[in-house]
Amino acid sequence: MDADYYLKDVPQHWVAGVDEAGRGPLAGPVVAAAVILDPLKPIEGLADSKVLSERKRERLYEEIKERALSWSIALATVEEIDNINILQASLLAMSRAVEGLTIQPEQVLVDGNKLPKLSMPALAIVKGDSKVQAISAASILAKVERDRLLLAYHDQYPSYAFNLHKGYGTPQHLEALARLGYLPIHRKTFNPLKTLLLQNNIKPAIVD
Repeated sequence: MDADYYLKDVPQHWVAGVDEAGRGPLAGPVVAAAVILDPLKPIEGLADSKVLSERKRERLYEEIKERALSWSIALATVEEIDNINILQASLLAMSRAVEGLTIQPEQVLVDGNKLPKLSMPALAIVKGDSKVQAISAASILAKVERDRLLLAYHDQYPSYAFNLHKGYGTPQHLEALARLGYLPIHRKTFNPLKTLLLQNNIKPAIVD
């Protein structure tokens, strides 16, 4: 369905797009962003962040921050993910992102099929990050922000190579977990770490 369908009754500058990044990784927070685009300052090249190159995401990240009417980035911590599960933590991060906007939107369009708790009307749109520009913009902000967090983790824990796998369960990441142990930033309710902990087959990493 064309994106205009979702916006037909609401002025574009009253609509916020919302998306998250980081549901699947074994480490780090889940990050969400909310964006209200300025119809007088269009941004060329907005798309689902997953189909963009890292270089293009970085360029659009700065452009979105510069040209949007309002934007906000928020997260849910590893502790929150482990306490309330990744779905609820993702929705919590989305709510926080919307609450952080300096302009209160009349309507919120959320990528996916679940809605966070919000004080204004909202609509969940499956594959919205490829259908609605405001959601595309939010997906870019969330993805770049989370990638930067993981690069900071790499500086702190270089043996885990977070710069390469961004916390996902690659063979390299799993090997480092088995060899070095788990970090405070690892999600203890995610397998294989969850199973290893239940079996007492993994220990906390020794870090400075």
